[in-house]
Amino acid sequence: MKVLVTGAFGNVGTYAADELLSRGATVRCLDIPSSLSKRKARPYAGKVEIIWGDIRNTEAVARAVQGVDAIVHLAFIIPPKSEQCPAWAETINVGGTWNLLQAALASKSRPRIVFSSSIALYGRTQHLAPPRKADELLHPYEDYAYHKMTCEHMLHASGLPWVILRFGAVPPIEFGELDPLMFEVRMDDRMEYLAPMDAGAAVAAAAMLPGLEGKTLMVAGGPSCQVTGRQFMQRSFDALGIGMLPESAFSQTPFHCDFMDTEESERLLHYQHYSFDETLALQRRTLGWKKLFVPIARPFIRRKLLAMSPYYKRHSGQEAPKASSRPVRVIPSIVDRSNGARSRIKA
Repeated sequence: MKVLVTGAFGNVGTYAADELLSRGATVRCLDIPSSLSKRKARPYAGKVEIIWGDIRNTEAVARAVQGVDAIVHLAFIIPPKSEQCPAWAETINVGGTWNLLQAALASKSRPRIVFSSSIALYGRTQHLAPPRKADELLHPYEDYAYHKMTCEHMLHASGLPWVILRFGAVPPIEFGELDPLMFEVRMDDRMEYLAPMDAGAAVAAAAMLPGLEGKTLMVAGGPSCQVTGRQFMQRSFDALGIGMLPESAFSQTPFHCDFMDTEESERLLHYQHYSFDETLALQRRTLGWKKLFVPIARPFIRRKLLAMSPYYKRHSGQEAPKASSRPVRVIPSIVDRSNGARSRIKA
């Protein structure tokens, strides 16, 4: 079985490639030729086929899709970039997905599409009783979530075989790749963590196992990964030797995270291998020799992290970051917000 992974050298992509290879698949990777992508691609030389290209380029996409049996679609611009430059992000998120679907429709193999969606589609749900389920009403409030929802609609209308995986929080475990999105999580918010290794296992299973077409599944770490924002931040920073940051660095507004009903996805995909505690232990091990220098660099690291938080800047009296102006759209928007906010998609 030949599987294409888009965004192959991002947070989840390499783990997806590893899992696919371990299952005996032939793997083709599509990603942009950035310095980071090329560095992460080095260990895969000779193991996978790599196509360097932009998902907005129809020729590159057609070449990548040719002859594959399944597509794991991970290439997507996420917050904060998706909110700072929404028109640009839409050309990649929605336009790129459109290109992928058109290439798949033109392919003789008509591959199964495994789409990585998000709990962001449900919006702010902290006032509701958990867990979130696949057949609930959707209330997106960000460009990123609207892009995900639009892509789900496109899949439904495509006529192609598809599986949609709505992921919980999948932060990277590598030191040095801390995401500024973490500051958007309120301390009391419920959230469900998913180790990127388990995310890779889920998409690989969704690509290769039979009988999953038409499924929309909630994918997260399970009860052992259900924490509050405060617990997640405190324990993650402690694991890195940095120590908890001031709570004033984090948003006071509920974020798009929650506990999730993953019973069906785990029963079908068998991907929940890492508890939150086990992931923290792995995170500590990834530090390697660097952990010797963390105590020395700790003040610098904390200052650098706090500089990433718009909330800490405001609280401390520093000048707040200027809001990014939205660029003029160069293509008509294909995101329809008129009916989207209360869209229901059946699993």
